[in-house]
Amino acid sequence: MKFGFVFPGQGSQHVGMLAEFADQYPIVFQTFNQASEILGFDLWEIAANGPQEKLNQTDLTQPALLATSVAIWRIWQAQKAPQPALFAGHSLGEYSALVCAGALQFTDAIAVVHQRGQFMQAAVPMGTGLMAAIIGLADHDVIEVCKQASTISEIVSAANFNSPAQIVIAGHTAAVQRACELAKQKGAKRALVLAVSVPSHCALMQSAAEKLRPILEAINIAAPHIPVINNVDVNITSDPAQIREALIAQLTQPVRWVEIIQKMHQDGCIAIGECGAGKVLTGLNKRIVENVTCFSMNDPESLEQVIECVKSN
Repeated sequence: MKFGFVFPGQGSQHVGMLAEFADQYPIVFQTFNQASEILGFDLWEIAANGPQEKLNQTDLTQPALLATSVAIWRIWQAQKAPQPALFAGHSLGEYSALVCAGALQFTDAIAVVHQRGQFMQAAVPMGTGLMAAIIGLADHDVIEVCKQASTISEIVSAANFNSPAQIVIAGHTAAVQRACELAKQKGAKRALVLAVSVPSHCALMQSAAEKLRPILEAINIAAPHIPVINNVDVNITSDPAQIREALIAQLTQPVRWVEIIQKMHQDGCIAIGECGAGKVLTGLNKRIVENVTCFSMNDPESLEQVIECVKSN
C-alpha cells in the first residue's frame, strides 16, 4: 500500500498533546530532552503543562510541534512499520517532514524554528497584522478580494489554500478587515478572524525571511531519504540549495495545501496519515481528495491501528 505522511503546523498545539505517548514510549522524553538541551529551557514542561497562552507563543509553539512530530515518527520507526512513499508538512510542518526524511538534523531544526518564531514575531508589531479564514469562496474570488482590499501602505493576500473553499488570508489588520467585508459581499459563507499573533505567509514576513537566510545557510541540509513536497511550488527536490530556498520563500509565500494533497493522490498514495499533534490536516485532507483514506496518529491507540493496517497491506 503506497501511503504518505503529512506534518501539522501552528494551530495544532494543545497542552498535554503527547501525554499518552509519553506514558508508553521513553523516546518521547528522549526527543524533548534533546530539544531542551538545544533551547536552554524545558520544552516538555511547556508542552505537557502549559499554560496554553505560553505554548501559543510562536517561538515556543514551533519547536514544541516539531518535537512532537519527530517523537511520533521515531515511535513509528521503532515499531519497524513500513516506510511512507511521500512526506509533506503544512508551513512549520515542512521542517518536521525534512527532519523525518533525514534532510535536516533534529537539533539544527529545533534551533532554527525557535529563531524562526522569534523573527516572525519581531517582523510585525502586535496588533498591526491579522489573519482570517474565508469560507465558501473560490480561490480566484479570494485573490480578487485581497487585491481590492489592499492599498499602497496596507496589504492583504492569500496565505493558506487549505481546502476547497477554505482559504486563509494575511496582512495588515485594516486590509484584512476590509477583505473580510468584501468576501462576505461576494458571497462567502463566513469570514473568521483567527486568534494568531503573526500574519504568516505574506509580504509582512519579508524581514523574517531575510533574518532566516543566514541561519539556514549555516546548517547542513542533505538530500531527503523520503521525497518531501514543498509548500511554495509543490515540487519535490533532493537539491539542498533548493530545499533551503523553499524554506526561506515559504515565509512570504502561500501554503498550497490543496495542490500538495492532490499531488500525493496523483502520485499513487491511497492513504495519508497525519504525524503529529491533533487532526487538523486530516479534516482538511478529507475535503481535498476522495477515495483516499485519511487518518491521524495523535494517540497510541490510533498509531497502533495505523501500523497494523499498513503492515497487513
